[in-house]
Amino acid sequence: MVGPGALAGAALNGDENLIRAGARARAPLPRAPTMRPMPRHLPHLERDRAPHFISFATSDRWVLPEAARAITLDSCRHDHGRTMQLHIAVVMPDHVHLILTPAINYDRQQVWTLAEILWAIKSASAHRINTALNRSGKVWQDEYFDHILRSSESLNARIDYVRQNPVRAGLVATAEEYAWMWIEPRAVAPAAAANWVA
Repeated sequence: MVGPGALAGAALNGDENLIRAGARARAPLPRAPTMRPMPRHLPHLERDRAPHFISFATSDRWVLPEAARAITLDSCRHDHGRTMQLHIAVVMPDHVHLILTPAINYDRQQVWTLAEILWAIKSASAHRINTALNRSGKVWQDEYFDHILRSSESLNARIDYVRQNPVRAGLVATAEEYAWMWIEPRAVAPAAAANWVA
């Protein structure tokens, strides 16, 4: 055992080994790490009247049954033309991709925030999903990923990227086959629009 006098003398003499031994002797025993989810607070940058690419996932990456995917798609479309202009919505088995442009809330004279828009989508869909499936509990993760589309990025190219997500995931052979997708009619060529509007 190393006493305090020896440590003080070691500090004066620069005896590093003795200092480290003393520190170890007094240090508390390490505890086993506890595993708990850490709250994430992702930064959310918003730009008025700019398209945003948004993704959010189910809680614990729960795979949504088909009925829950339909409810989610309906909830995504619900406020199109009111709180946002929805360009595309794709409900994957355990996450959702959206491209939207927030609209102006004329009552408050400001743009609807992403937090408000996503709260409406997630809370309404979670309530409807839990009711339809006779379950309770969390449906969505609290956080979401968002990315402002820069002027150099083509909105149509981003829409097509999101549209092809079910194909890249191996869920369907062509995007047209995927049932849980909605695309704004004017965002596609007129001939293809009939295939996308539900």
